[in-house]
Amino acid sequence: MDPQQYSLLFLVFEELRLLSKRHRPLYLRLRSSHIQNRPLYCRVNMSVPVLDRFFNQEDPRPDFRLSRESFVVLLNLLNQDRRHGWGATIETLVFLFWLASGTSYRVVSRVFGMPRSTVHDIVHRVTEDVVAILHQVIHLPKTPEEMEVVSRGFAGLARHRAFMKAAGAIDGCHIRIKAPSGPDGQCYRNRKLFPSIILQAVCDHQGRFIDTYVGWPGSVHDSRVLRHSPLYRQSAYPPPGHFILADGGYPCLQHPLPLITPYKQVVQGVGAQRFNSHHSRARCIIERAFGMMKTRFRTIFLKALEVHHTFVPHVITACTILHNICLSAGDIVVQDDELEDDPPEDEGEAGLEAVSGALWQDQLSAEVSALEEVPPDHNYC
Repeated sequence: MDPQQYSLLFLVFEELRLLSKRHRPLYLRLRSSHIQNRPLYCRVNMSVPVLDRFFNQEDPRPDFRLSRESFVVLLNLLNQDRRHGWGATIETLVFLFWLASGTSYRVVSRVFGMPRSTVHDIVHRVTEDVVAILHQVIHLPKTPEEMEVVSRGFAGLARHRAFMKAAGAIDGCHIRIKAPSGPDGQCYRNRKLFPSIILQAVCDHQGRFIDTYVGWPGSVHDSRVLRHSPLYRQSAYPPPGHFILADGGYPCLQHPLPLITPYKQVVQGVGAQRFNSHHSRARCIIERAFGMMKTRFRTIFLKALEVHHTFVPHVITACTILHNICLSAGDIVVQDDELEDDPPEDEGEAGLEAVSGALWQDQLSAEVSALEEVPPDHNYC
């Protein structure tokens, strides 16, 4: 090898040696940083105050709005044994804290010490898991015995035997949202001029939801939402001879969905006034059900949800499911009297295929005037 070739080879090796020196510390730092950060993404820091309180058996309701009994029922229904990620318990707690606080993903990530993107994924994943158990928690009475219990319950609420065939109470509720951009955003503005999505729900005599339908823009009338709901279109409930109680914003119908509404104000005659009074006592249970749910998740219902409007129906459905779970576990909150109720709208068009329930309404009014009252078992309203 001549001197020139030797010098060239020496220079090549020297350059490679210098390059390796420059890059090795960077590689080691990255590797060291990777090793140090991995535990932060796979181990929960139990010194986080909100988790410390929960796992030390303190009352979880201030942080999560559910009692410990309700939380256990929820976990059993979800029936998930996550062998990866954060585990079912932690992920459910993150989801409930987000619902209870109504705060941003960024704030929740700081509270639990986890990345914001992880909080986003957990909230969406657990929301879908809760929605998946909808039919286990929210369902119509399944047997004649259950139907009789509901009917007797409404007669007790109304304090009159004329309401022994009541099978539920229906109403609509406006959920504040962040209006979508573009021309479609105006469709979500309701008659109070704030953007919303409508929740239509039917409850039993205890305030437990037995049917829900959510997603229509706030500008749509309650009667139109009703006509497009499966409850109306399928005509599978209530059983023949039974009816659902509704306020004056709905049409009085006999078919396809039996709805009994109060007489319009100002009513003439003592009989109609007595009927309206008993009707209101029974129907107000749906307002109380909405009130309990709004009180439990105040921040969700009292300010605009900071999520995409297409995700709002899933969140609201999850809230209705949690409401039923809490009632079944005896976890009842006292309704906040400061909550503003949605006043009934003017009656919309019932549709050409509908059969008026005015005759049935008159028959019930006559029964109210003829039959004696029922002593109340409970005072729900």
